[in-house]
Amino acid sequence: MYNKVSARDIELLTQIVGNDNIFVGKDINADYAHDELGTVSNMPEVLVRVTTTEQISQIMSLAYKNTIPVTVRGSGTGLVGAAVPVCGGILLETTKMNKILELDTDNLTVTVQPGVLLMELAAFAEENDLLYPPDPGEKSATIGGNISTNAGGMRAVKYGVTRDYVRALTVVAPNGDILNLGGKVAKNSSGYSLKDLIVGSEGTLGIITEAVLDLVPLPKVSVSLLVPFTDMKSAIAAVPQIFKSKITPTAIEYMSRDTILFAEDYLGKKFPDKKNEAYILLTFDGNSNEQVNADMTIVAELCLNIGAVDAYIVDTEERKKSVWSARGAFLEAIKSSTTLMDECDVVVPVNKIDTFLNFTHELSNQYNIRIPSFGHAGDGNLHVYICKDDLAEDKWEKSLKEIFDKMYEKARELGGLVSGEHGIGYAKKVYLKEQLGNEQIALMQGIKKVFDEKNILNPNKVCF
Repeated sequence: MYNKVSARDIELLTQIVGNDNIFVGKDINADYAHDELGTVSNMPEVLVRVTTTEQISQIMSLAYKNTIPVTVRGSGTGLVGAAVPVCGGILLETTKMNKILELDTDNLTVTVQPGVLLMELAAFAEENDLLYPPDPGEKSATIGGNISTNAGGMRAVKYGVTRDYVRALTVVAPNGDILNLGGKVAKNSSGYSLKDLIVGSEGTLGIITEAVLDLVPLPKVSVSLLVPFTDMKSAIAAVPQIFKSKITPTAIEYMSRDTILFAEDYLGKKFPDKKNEAYILLTFDGNSNEQVNADMTIVAELCLNIGAVDAYIVDTEERKKSVWSARGAFLEAIKSSTTLMDECDVVVPVNKIDTFLNFTHELSNQYNIRIPSFGHAGDGNLHVYICKDDLAEDKWEKSLKEIFDKMYEKARELGGLVSGEHGIGYAKKVYLKEQLGNEQIALMQGIKKVFDEKNILNPNKVCF
C-alpha cells in the first residue's frame, strides 16, 4: 500500500530541510519509536525536523506524490501511540517551530507555532498579565499536541478545554496545500467549521503549523483548598453538591492516599496531609480576595457539613508547591513505581465517578493487579493505570486485555466515553469502534478520506 522511502526521497528531503535536520536508519534515536508510555513502538525510516510551514508543504507534496506515510510528532508526551510511526515512513518533528509570533492585546489573542511548549505559553501569558486557561498536567507538551488531542486539564471545570481557545489555525493538508482556517473573529457561522475538525483529530487530517489562541485577563487572586475524606465515596459525593451551591471552582481534582504516597516517594517531598483515604483539591480564582475567600468558605463549610475530615487552605507558596507539585507528578510517580503500565483515560458523568472507581478496585482484587488512579473530579475524567509489577509476560498481556475490556464496557454502561483528553491514537482504536459503532466510524472514515484520499497522514490511527 505504501512505498518505502528511497534514496532519491532522502535527497529531496535533504534539499528541503538541510543536512542537519534529517536522520536516517541507525542515526535515529530509539526514543522516536515510542511515546511517553511506550506501549506502542515502531521506528520511522527517516526523521525530519522542520522549521517552516513551507517546508512541511513541500514534504507533504513529496509524500503525497510518492504515497509515503507521514507521522507528526511534537514532544512525544502522548500516551496512546498517536505520534508513533506505526507504518514507518517519514516522522516529521515540529519542536523547532517553537516561536511565539504575536501577542494581540486588543483582541486578547496570541499566535504561536506548534512546537511552543505549554509551560512556555503559560509563562509568556502570565508575564503579560494574561492567562492561557487550558492546563493539562504535562507542561512539557507542545501546543500542537494539545490542539491535536483537544487537551483538557485541571482548569476545564471553569474555563473549558483547548478547543474553546482555538480561534484560527494554519494547516498543511496531506497533499501539501496550505489552509487558513478560522480567524481572529469572536463569532463564526460561515459554513462548516473545518478548524474544529482539525482540533482533536490527532494529526490524521492535517498538520498544524500555526495557531491563534484566545487569552483571558489573569485573575488577581488564586487560592486552593485541600479537603480530606475518610473514603472515596464521600469525596466524590461532594462534587455534585459543590456545583449545586452555585460556586464554580477553577479545578476539582480527586486523589487517593496511595497515589499521594507514590508522589511523595518520587519527589522526595512531604504532602501536607496523608492520614486519610481520599482527597479533593480545589482551586478558586477571581479578581478580589473577598470574592475568592467567600467562594472558598462556602465550599469548605459545605464539605465539612457532609462529612469532610478537615479543609486546609493552600495559600502559602510553600504549601502550594507541595500540593500542586505532587498532583503534577502523579503520572510519573506511578510509572516509576512499576516495571510497565498502561492507561485508561475514561470520562464518565460526575455522579458516576465513585461507581467506576469502585469497579476498578474490584478488578484490582479480582486479578491481583495494582490499579492506582486519580482524576479530574469536576468533569468526570479519570486516569486509571494498570501496573505490571513482577507479573509474568503472558499473564500480564491476558489480564491487561481483560481488564481494559471490562473497564471500557463499564464506562459505556455508565454513559461515559473512551477518552476524556488523551485521545485514541493507535492503542484505543478497538474501544472507540465498540463505543461508537459502525455508522459513526464510517462517517469518521469518510471525513478522513475527504481530507486524505491516500491515507498517508498518521495512518492506522483513531478510526482505521
